[in-house]
Amino acid sequence: MSSTSARSVLISGASIAGPALAFWLRQAGFSVTVVEKAPQLRAGGYPIDIRGTAIDAVRRMGILPRLRDLHISTRRLTFLDVDGSEVASLDPNVVIRGADGEDLEIRRGDLIHALYDLVRDDADVRFGDTVETLMQHEDGVDVTFRSGRRETYDLVFGADGLHSNTRGLVLGDEAQFHHYLGYSFAGFTLPNDFGLVREGVTWTTPGKGAALYAVLGSEVVHGFLVFTRPEPPIEAFRNPEAQRDLVARTFAGDGWEIPGMVEAMREADDLFFDVVSQIHLPRWSSGRVALVGDAAYAPSFLTGQGTSLALVGAYALGHALATIPDHEAAFAAYENRVRDFVERNQAMVGEGQATLFPATAEALEARNAALRQLSLAPASAPRPEHSALTLPDFPVRVG
Repeated sequence: MSSTSARSVLISGASIAGPALAFWLRQAGFSVTVVEKAPQLRAGGYPIDIRGTAIDAVRRMGILPRLRDLHISTRRLTFLDVDGSEVASLDPNVVIRGADGEDLEIRRGDLIHALYDLVRDDADVRFGDTVETLMQHEDGVDVTFRSGRRETYDLVFGADGLHSNTRGLVLGDEAQFHHYLGYSFAGFTLPNDFGLVREGVTWTTPGKGAALYAVLGSEVVHGFLVFTRPEPPIEAFRNPEAQRDLVARTFAGDGWEIPGMVEAMREADDLFFDVVSQIHLPRWSSGRVALVGDAAYAPSFLTGQGTSLALVGAYALGHALATIPDHEAAFAAYENRVRDFVERNQAMVGEGQATLFPATAEALEARNAALRQLSLAPASAPRPEHSALTLPDFPVRVG
């Protein structure tokens, strides 16, 4: 292995974990290439949260002031019963037990652009391509790209999401690591004809739910249709029309704003369909390849912690490689530092599932009762899981 300053690395994925890791590896003197299958950065997008330890990570990156300026600050989350009547209307921090004044809520695309701006001049970022094959050997990893390009890197990192291609190439089929939580969902945008401003509205019936989320005073809202299924709808994963048909059948006959949402989903050009799942791996690395973010430990959107885990994991992995010359020892140190934090946050899914979209009438009644009590109670302390890890100081690079 060459010296740290000469080591070359490839990162697959330019969403959140990928550019965050690229930043820290550039700080440590690595030569960094990032490959992203999308043709360009994604703009806008639904709101995501940065909490607890992840706030410290973005502070150390120097982008906390920029992110504070992009903070959405949703003011209200209203829960509706099946007939459209109000169950409770709450400050979102009361529901998620966030740290008011500390946590950040920003559009996903705004965070992606902020991270990209940190590395665009210091890393080779390539859009519209992806890894086709990986071949590890004593001196590095031979990579073949879909474009036909062939290159060799000292190390390779998968930051390519829940359905990670990198993970599949080095660890095998996703099914053995995929923990399905019983829900599927469709997300899309539609015109804001509801008069919503900086707020979200959630409608629920046993086993199904819908949400409309207005970011600031936007002319569009983010719509979500979520439903339970005993098995993931594998037959619809790569077929957008099958996805639309499945969602339409599932919500046929429902009231409130559901008919209009289904119609808007039919016409949407930004439909995103997936399952609510977690990834559980026995190890986050294999040889010269390591995984970070959802590729290694997706917690599901029911926890609201996917972005925070990606930012914290990227910092910890970068720190390990900056301080430990042997890559296998560095990968082990990264996992040893972060795994308990990850598992504590993944374990939050039980509470999130019960609060958001109960599967039974009994669970829904219990959720509504709990929400009504929350509306009367003072704000609770932030969840300890969000800040359960202290980040070490990143070494100062000399020269």
